[in-house]
Amino acid sequence: MIKLILCRIFTLPLILFGVAAFTFTLVALSPFDPIRAYVGAETGVSKATKAEIAREWGLDQPPLQQFFTWLGHIVKGDLGNSRLVAGRPVLEVIGSRLGPSVALVGCAFIAVLIGGLILGTFAVMFRDSWFDWCVRSIGYVMTAAPSFWVALLLLQVFAVQLRWLPAGGTNDLRAPTSGTLDLRYWILPVLTLAVTQQSWFTLFVRNSLLEISREDYVQFSRAHGMDELAVLFRHALPNALLPFATLIGSHLGELMAGSILVETIFDWPGLGNLAQRAGLSADLPLLLGITLLGSFFVIAGNLLADLLYRVLDPRIREPLE
Repeated sequence: MIKLILCRIFTLPLILFGVAAFTFTLVALSPFDPIRAYVGAETGVSKATKAEIAREWGLDQPPLQQFFTWLGHIVKGDLGNSRLVAGRPVLEVIGSRLGPSVALVGCAFIAVLIGGLILGTFAVMFRDSWFDWCVRSIGYVMTAAPSFWVALLLLQVFAVQLRWLPAGGTNDLRAPTSGTLDLRYWILPVLTLAVTQQSWFTLFVRNSLLEISREDYVQFSRAHGMDELAVLFRHALPNALLPFATLIGSHLGELMAGSILVETIFDWPGLGNLAQRAGLSADLPLLLGITLLGSFFVIAGNLLADLLYRVLDPRIREPLE
């Protein structure tokens, strides 16, 4: 485990460097003009003023020099200032939006785990029934369904037609007029993000349980007269969920990526919404800061999943080659 942790720590800067270089290249090739997005398309700003803004932001330098200048500031712990949010430091802007995003992704992740575990287990208990058929059919459909389509569908049904839930936004507890947390604002964003990511876990639990149930030790338990529910929950389910630990880190990244569209559609005040605005305005410092933070969370999630797997399964506790 120590060797694994040290290996990940040493490779972390290289991975973040590659992510930053790739993101910087995409922004440099983007057709969006950051100066035009900053001053507005219809304003009568002179060329001299635009040139002064370019010098202030370092855009008058070659792209490679811009990248290494930014990299030098990163080494000192300075992510630069946001061009989108009135020149505020990037770390300050990200910090103000981190809480809502963590809350949204965390609630959706818990819903994915609980819902997928329940549906997958019951699908095996009633396999080849109408319930199993519905779970599999809905799972296959939702696996291919884009998050924005699900979000618009839920908005149309619950916000426009039934008017049960608000269409977007959230009440901010920091506001002086907001003393309570209204969970109605959370239901649609969390439900959208969870529904679009839950199908893979439900199908994974179902297929893993069916595969484990054919193993010799499970058949041996049944042959000794053990109750089917006891066989399922004491022997099949714990072993079926072991491989899932390695999937947590990768799907954490998918949840974070899906939150960008979800936060944009529901006007959720998180990093996903901020990343979309930063991309459209070509706010390179802010976009790079959000991308690096997301990459760090994905790498940390994968490391945590690998360590958890080694704790849960003693068969693989062996020195790495």
